[in-house]
Amino acid sequence: MTLEFISEDHASIPVLLCNSDTVNEVVAGLAAPAQRWIAQQGFTGGFGEAVLCPTASGEAKLAILGLGDTQSRARNRFVLAAAAAKLPGGVYKLPEPVPLENAEYEVLGWLLLGYAFERYRSTSRALPRLIAPSGMDKGHIESLAKSEALCRDLINTPASDMGPAEIEVVARQLAAQYHGTLDVIIGEALIDQNFPMIHAVGRASPNAPRLIDLGFGTTGPKLTLVGKGVCFDTGGLNLKPGSSMGLMKKDMGGAAQALALAQLILDLNLPLQLRVLIPAVENAVSGASFRPQDILISRKGLSVEINNTDAEGRLLLGDALSYACEDQPDLIVSLATLTGAARVALGPQLAPFYTNQDAISEMLMQASKTSLDPLWRLPFWEGYEPMIEPGIADLDNAPAGGFAGSITAALFLRRFVAEADKYIHFDIYGWAPKDAAGVTKGGTSQGIRALASALPKLLSL
Repeated sequence: MTLEFISEDHASIPVLLCNSDTVNEVVAGLAAPAQRWIAQQGFTGGFGEAVLCPTASGEAKLAILGLGDTQSRARNRFVLAAAAAKLPGGVYKLPEPVPLENAEYEVLGWLLLGYAFERYRSTSRALPRLIAPSGMDKGHIESLAKSEALCRDLINTPASDMGPAEIEVVARQLAAQYHGTLDVIIGEALIDQNFPMIHAVGRASPNAPRLIDLGFGTTGPKLTLVGKGVCFDTGGLNLKPGSSMGLMKKDMGGAAQALALAQLILDLNLPLQLRVLIPAVENAVSGASFRPQDILISRKGLSVEINNTDAEGRLLLGDALSYACEDQPDLIVSLATLTGAARVALGPQLAPFYTNQDAISEMLMQASKTSLDPLWRLPFWEGYEPMIEPGIADLDNAPAGGFAGSITAALFLRRFVAEADKYIHFDIYGWAPKDAAGVTKGGTSQGIRALASALPKLLSL
């Protein structure tokens, strides 16, 4: 796997870019043999098209990539990568300045063509390598690629090798590499230190539940990331059907996003105090499982009636969010593969987020657009608050009826946040159902590029 630029001292093939409207103009500027070759290849400047023009001796002289028309570009992200993926292995150099909107992130898409999940088998691919365009922040782009690879690797790894203890190992590695602090509360100590809902969800598994607490930096505004770390979700006693359990290794996607975003923030040297809280568990089935109709008393003191053990993620996050608030951070962000309802509403490509603040939403939406990281705001809809109030307890973890499942889950989480105006929640999917330009089928990040881009404004850095 190669996610870095290649040095400028390599011989390279120059790249020309055109779209469906400019193809004739661009091709007209080439020598007659190149024009004839391009015409013979049927190149039209369409989305994802690529042609190599050879010299008389058969060597590649230049590459021309098609970026498509306005509609095809609107329907896809990483437009450059879609065409670059058609190139054979070699070293390529883009025109400078790169004539693309959001050019750095388009170049990131090219780098991400080099991603492959290779833990269990190695791959051998001849990749189109890229020389870093001058004027771009090479380190920033490589850090973005590095964080994306970490997120994908963590999600793609099955629960047999990515349980609560293994997530702790990754956290320890980050703490060691970036000179952070680490505290881990494991097993029965969760009861002793008042994290009853985290313990209840994880107690049925032989792999002990834990709360991982990472810290970095001592000056600047305080940012706390809370990532859902359900390493495998059977659904508990409300057992999932097989068709719904197949991808549940990805139910720690929130933890993966939080760790990858933390790594990115640290690589970018953002001047802030960073804390990462990961409740890491397996939602398993045994005689020790928590049950429907149980009532749990949370760290905050709110009582929660369990009406579905498969709505466990919000229980973990509730205790972790309460703990996060005790440190009075300037901003809290929760990241979780929380509800199927979010996927029904927005599909796998578009991640919903929740915030009370219009200004925060505007910052995130702008960052989403420039970082090619699709987001959409959903509301903390006050009219649905009664749906999470069962009567017998303060809160219901799984309201009956099936309406507004993502919104009611977000409202549930907000009950555990002391200052809701300083809270953002992401209900992510964390999985690409199929390959696309710059995206490999499997685990994927959602929201972390946009967050990293928006943080300087969000926290006035």
